[in-house]
Amino acid sequence: MRFSHRYPAILLCGFLAATLGCQSAQKPSSFMPPERAQAPAIISNAAQGTSQPKPAATTEAKPNQLAAKALAVDPVAEVIARVEKEYGAGEQNYRAGHLEAAKQNFDSAFNQLLGSGLDVQSDPRLEAELNRILDGVNGLELAALQQGDGFSEQQSEPAPIDEANELTPPVDENVRAKAEAEIKSTRSDLPLMMTDQVAGYINYFSNRGRGTIERALARSGQYEEMIRRTLKQEGVPQDLIYLAQAESGFHPLAVSRAGARGIWQFMASRASGYGLERNWWIDERQDPEKATRAAAHHLKDLYDQFGDWYLAMAAYNSGPGTVQSAVKRTGYADFWELYRRNVLPKETRNYVPIILAVTIMAKNPEQYGLGTVAKEKPVPYETVKIDYPIDLRLVAECVDASASELQELNPSLLRLTTPKDQAFELHLPAGSAGKFETVVASIPVDKRVWWRYHKVQAGETLASIARTYRTTPTSIREANSLEEDGLAPESRLIIPIAPGKESDSTRYARTITRYKVRKGDTVESVAENFGVSAKMIRSWNRLKGNSLATRKTLLIHLPVSGGARETQVVAKRPRRAAGERASSNAGASAHKTASRHVLAQSASSKGRSSQRADGNKQAAGGENSSAGLVHHKVKQGETLYSIANSYNTTVAALKHDNRNIATLRPGMVLVIRGDR
Repeated sequence: MRFSHRYPAILLCGFLAATLGCQSAQKPSSFMPPERAQAPAIISNAAQGTSQPKPAATTEAKPNQLAAKALAVDPVAEVIARVEKEYGAGEQNYRAGHLEAAKQNFDSAFNQLLGSGLDVQSDPRLEAELNRILDGVNGLELAALQQGDGFSEQQSEPAPIDEANELTPPVDENVRAKAEAEIKSTRSDLPLMMTDQVAGYINYFSNRGRGTIERALARSGQYEEMIRRTLKQEGVPQDLIYLAQAESGFHPLAVSRAGARGIWQFMASRASGYGLERNWWIDERQDPEKATRAAAHHLKDLYDQFGDWYLAMAAYNSGPGTVQSAVKRTGYADFWELYRRNVLPKETRNYVPIILAVTIMAKNPEQYGLGTVAKEKPVPYETVKIDYPIDLRLVAECVDASASELQELNPSLLRLTTPKDQAFELHLPAGSAGKFETVVASIPVDKRVWWRYHKVQAGETLASIARTYRTTPTSIREANSLEEDGLAPESRLIIPIAPGKESDSTRYARTITRYKVRKGDTVESVAENFGVSAKMIRSWNRLKGNSLATRKTLLIHLPVSGGARETQVVAKRPRRAAGERASSNAGASAHKTASRHVLAQSASSKGRSSQRADGNKQAAGGENSSAGLVHHKVKQGETLYSIANSYNTTVAALKHDNRNIATLRPGMVLVIRGDR
């Protein structure tokens, strides 16, 4: 909604994966949570140390001695002081619940330490500082994990408005003439106008941006009825639905470079003003119904202020103050006059033409070759109001669904766990509410974040199930009041899991992949390449430390999705990026992992692969194994949405061809069919 320079979001779990195996982080806006939704308490003692300041100079020191001391600057002490300041700010933000700000502070501390140009390993003070920060941040993450799902957050998607807004597409006179003729017969409750700018964006969406508008039209079917009904109830034009299409492509998890979120791309401050709640657990900007109601109220307020829908849309983008200032400076309350006088920000000047172009094309699909786009149907659901935290994976097991289905039904949840200490309206697949309430009643309320509900497969035993979930046969037997060990296929078991062990229970395939160790490999670098934790690699191979100098082969269990029992993936030898060196320092390696992850995600958000509908199905990372079939190895920062864009396919098709995969891990190989 509002434009600003976007700094990269900090993915703390990227560098914590080396010790905790946490999940890929998403990047929400920083915020102060309500009083009842505090961040987990800090329980680590490792984060409590502070650097000791030097004693002040005594009054007996001579002037020339003071001058000499002033000239003798200690660069190491200066770096440590800056690092300590940033790390301390991170601790304060963490305690206050400002999670994104805390991550940025911690990342900045690492950047200043490792990017100082000083040799961390050769100076005991710097090495001690690095280890102290690593221990402290790891302690914070562990505290969070012990009370829920830690810092791991929902995977966001890049908002399509960002890509279009960067461009000034050329005008095709034929396109303009055709559009001008169509406007005359197009019915709309918004004023439609044809200008060179609008014609340019029609040209863009007819060519380079065609995939963007097709996917948005397809997704519109899920929300169109609800959005039009809400807009009508609030007394605003129903064709404002195309503002949402242009902004987010109707993706509830869309996030702009400026930090706007959801279908209606609310900025954090504006969302709060219209009653959308945000805290550690949820962000209601991602709730389609609540955000639509809030957007309708906001747009109505803007129209009441400016008396013009074009100015209202411009103010929706850059804020009413920006538009009001432009009107006062020029004396014109007319968007196109403000455009001509260049008194609005570039993003806002492009914003209204983009929406008009999308509106004209969406209301005339046949003329623009969009008539064959099949709109998705709304997903029916039931609502259960709960006042306790529960893991979505347990919910999925209770109702025979996948975790990804539950996430899609509950997009406002930032984590795989519902909120603590507050009520939450949990959306369940239609017809499953009664089943959920019956099953969940058998699991203690205080165990619903950790315990699981397992469907027995043929050949499974109590011992094998216990190994899978890192618990004991005795615990399973007692929880289910079993008198004998025999298990009937398709029967259900409550699985008691100790807090802290859940994150490792279902994330790795049972099949073993053998990896041939190469020169320069370390435990950290192999863990990064395969998307698993260094802790697990050490456990599987009975290793200590980071060196692999004495090993020829490693045993690795590849990661699988949270919603699938056993996703088979093809293990390909990971290749190190050109010029990349293995670091012998575990902390440095962990942070470099995070940095590469951030850069990869930024690249994914900005300029998703141009290898789309040009017939080239071999996008970056893909290999043709047969006609019409591609195997794509997942890279750091990639999402189902970005991969679908690269191959001109859909997320639904990817899931269908890959066993309903819910969570991506670097190193996985996806099957992509070119005949869809």
